Amino acid sequence: MVRLRPIERYAGWRRPSEMSDNHRKIPDIVLDASWTLQHKAREPYRTVLMGAYVVSVENLEPSEFSPRQNAVLEQALRLLVDGGEKALTTSGVARAANCSKESLYKWFGDRDGLLSAMIAYQASKVRTFERNGERLTTASLHDHLVIFSRDLLDVLAGDVSLALNRLAIGQSPRDGSKLGKLLLERGRRQIDRRAMGLIDSGKRAGLLRFFDADEAYHTLYGLIVSDLHVRMLLGDTGVKDTGRQAERAVTSFLRLYGTEKALADMPPIG
Repeated sequence: MVRLRPIERYAGWRRPSEMSDNHRKIPDIVLDASWTLQHKAREPYRTVLMGAYVVSVENLEPSEFSPRQNAVLEQALRLLVDGGEKALTTSGVARAANCSKESLYKWFGDRDGLLSAMIAYQASKVRTFERNGERLTTASLHDHLVIFSRDLLDVLAGDVSLALNRLAIGQSPRDGSKLGKLLLERGRRQIDRRAMGLIDSGKRAGLLRFFDADEAYHTLYGLIVSDLHVRMLLGDTGVKDTGRQAERAVTSFLRLYGTEKALADMPPIG
């Protein structure tokens, strides 16, 4: 569900009817019950006006979206792939997803809020280990790493990810790559954070050894992806067997960072 931040009061209020189109796009809008408002400049497009509340999509996790909202995000991603940036309009998404524009604003806020949710939803397709009381073994750590690696390759090679990245690259010289920043913050870094949690869990279980978790994770990422993503962005077909690539990357990673306990449980090379 969307979090509703409590109403705050500020001096210098304006009514929505008095706002220009540019004012309506201003970040972090705050509203009281009499529909008066003022904006505070923060990071762009993190909060949006909804009734007497401020709707924030900044910290929402994909798991907090309902199945219906996920279906809408899937349709929005498909629109972006098929029609490019210009096709991603509120009316277009509402029509494709068979929902009202009011529902879109309620769930995701403005267009950038929708883009942020789309990217987070896409990143959530890369599964990682969730701490639910499970004690990691060499076998389960290996399996979680392979699932992560295969998912990462499948998502990066998918037409949605390629379309988003190409669009962000095309935006860079034009307006500072706002989409690129969203891809980093809501996509790549969310994946990184969850994956580093997995390898940290492996270290606590006595299966991995490293001094720098960030270095260990980026070694894993390099073993999985190598230059594949760049090649795919340039039109290469990528790997045909992501499962085999994932297995090879994880085996190499465990031989580099596995403890004696983990290495003893691994099958011999050859």
